[in-house]
Amino acid sequence: MAMTTQAAERSGPGRSRPGPDDDDRESPETPRERVNRRWNEIMQETRVAQTGVQILFGFLLSVAFTQHFRDLGTFAHVVYVITVVLGALATASLIAPVSLHRFLSGQRMKDEMVEVAHRLMMCGMVLMALTIGCTLLLILHVVVPGLLSELLAGAVMLWFALSWYALPLWLRRRAARRPDGEDAA
Repeated sequence: MAMTTQAAERSGPGRSRPGPDDDDRESPETPRERVNRRWNEIMQETRVAQTGVQILFGFLLSVAFTQHFRDLGTFAHVVYVITVVLGALATASLIAPVSLHRFLSGQRMKDEMVEVAHRLMMCGMVLMALTIGCTLLLILHVVVPGLLSELLAGAVMLWFALSWYALPLWLRRRAARRPDGEDAA
């Protein structure tokens, strides 16, 4: 299989071609290659997150125009408003890296763009998790009135916190404690 031009540029004399699972310590790359790789990764992640939040936000916008929505109580209306606002904020945060790129492309600011886009993505992911949690609370409140709806929504939010945030942070700390040169299995 022939190497792409980009891969051929990275695998000059004394350089091994990095694989998909290589991390920063294992894959020798120039600072420019690193920032380009990080930017490309952020853009791929943005595509995934944007799709999810846009579908959810579209669903939320349509809910207020249903007949059943008018019959809901104050609690459901308050949760709905909070959810729509969170969804709008998540959408803005997750689409912002695209706007950032459009405005700053060619300005030799990719390092800054990567850092700001990273922060926007992290903020957008928190907002998206909250939007999902509130959406679930709203739906469960209609289907399963009472304390059970809050307990189920809380359990799902705990799972989000564990799988989206606690697990990656735990893995990062675990990797930081590994002695240099020790490869992960």
